[in-house]
Amino acid sequence: MAEEKKGLRIVVKVGSNVLTRPDGKPNVTNMSALVDQIAVLRAQGHEVILVSSGAVACGRGALRPSRQLDSVAQRQLFSSIGQIRLINIYNSLFSEYGYVVGQVLTQKENFSSRTSYLNQRACMQTMLENGVVPIVNENDTASLTELMFTDNDELSGLIAAMMDADMLVILSNVDGIYDGNPSDPASRLIGRVRPGEDVSSNVVASKSGFGRGGMGTKCGIARKLSEEGVSVFIARGDRPNVLVDLINSPSTVPHTLFEPRPEALSNIKRWIAHSGSFAKGVVTVNDNAAAALRSDRAVSLLPVGVTAIDGEWEEGDIITLTTDGGEVIGVGRAALGSGETAAMIGQRGGRPVVHYDYLFIE
Repeated sequence: MAEEKKGLRIVVKVGSNVLTRPDGKPNVTNMSALVDQIAVLRAQGHEVILVSSGAVACGRGALRPSRQLDSVAQRQLFSSIGQIRLINIYNSLFSEYGYVVGQVLTQKENFSSRTSYLNQRACMQTMLENGVVPIVNENDTASLTELMFTDNDELSGLIAAMMDADMLVILSNVDGIYDGNPSDPASRLIGRVRPGEDVSSNVVASKSGFGRGGMGTKCGIARKLSEEGVSVFIARGDRPNVLVDLINSPSTVPHTLFEPRPEALSNIKRWIAHSGSFAKGVVTVNDNAAAALRSDRAVSLLPVGVTAIDGEWEEGDIITLTTDGGEVIGVGRAALGSGETAAMIGQRGGRPVVHYDYLFIE
């Protein structure tokens, strides 16, 4: 008897430029096509989490403010209006297939605490176990400017890591990453990016339309996830049947694939990998420690390898590890507070400053 093929857990991120028309109103045609494709994948046994932009753009197309607003107030107003419009459209479209949708509004700070992280993960896991399609977006009405996600590309990467996804599909307004400016006919689409390969020099630093993000953010998120064992596709979202084709016959549709490393990271290492922006302090290490940490061996950071610290933190907080020259080596969950670490700088013996199981090397 043939072994039954296991379904994939797929995170799909779709950008504002795919979901909205030039006038800012929802592009129901594209949204309907997206839902049709997700329904096909669900019928094939795959789990799908949808990270959807478009709320602010939908709200902007629905209302003209009574007075001039600053950027934060505009974002809060438009997202409060647009998120309702967006989720109602999705609810109507998915209900035609008998699927129930669940709205997940989150903030960057929800990923900084391991407790909040696990609580959020458990909620979404329960949704998936009950056949609900989670639709995720940033809670723009409550997010502080300095704590906002760079864009929903960053959010989708965090969700993919948190939910142990097999694959992240980023649907954009271009076919993928090119070896030059996409508008230049001489530029070629980069089909595959191997783990550890850096293609950032090919990325044009620009963005378009309603979205906040650009290809640089997508490239950075894709590289990090591929290092963690997650496949990442970048493709054009308005191509007919693009999502289904990427999963079932990827050679038939233009795209860029960031290939995953064979060894997937543990969930806690994935959390740590995406926690650099929450670091409470910096630990500087000597050259010997840096070389050992970057090797293929399972090495913890011991006090003897530390040369200096900056900041104050408690045991369990996230800290950044750097070389004497200031180059970031990685991030980790501190096994010692800053006071105890400072007292043990350069000493042999004692507990690790960061244990290998709670360490991610860039």
